[in-house]
Amino acid sequence: MAEPETSTGSTSDSGTAPSGARSQDEVALELMKFIAVTTGHGKAAQSSAGFSGKPLARSAEEHAEALLELFERCRRVVKKES
Repeated sequence: MAEPETSTGSTSDSGTAPSGARSQDEVALELMKFIAVTTGHGKAAQSSAGFSGKPLARSAEEHAEALLELFERCRRVVKKES
């Protein structure tokens, strides 16, 4: 199904600039997703043989706090680059 066009001829999408430029928060969110996926930050803890320097289980609150902290760090980096 096609999206209705606005009077300027571009499709309507809340939160994005009409010129196709993305906001700094969108760029920071994409950066956070990339880091979380490539480092395995978003995956559940798995037990493994041997010693591990990290605790195996984190609470949901700790995990959410870590993701929010990562997002804030990404926002600072993106704003610094602008």
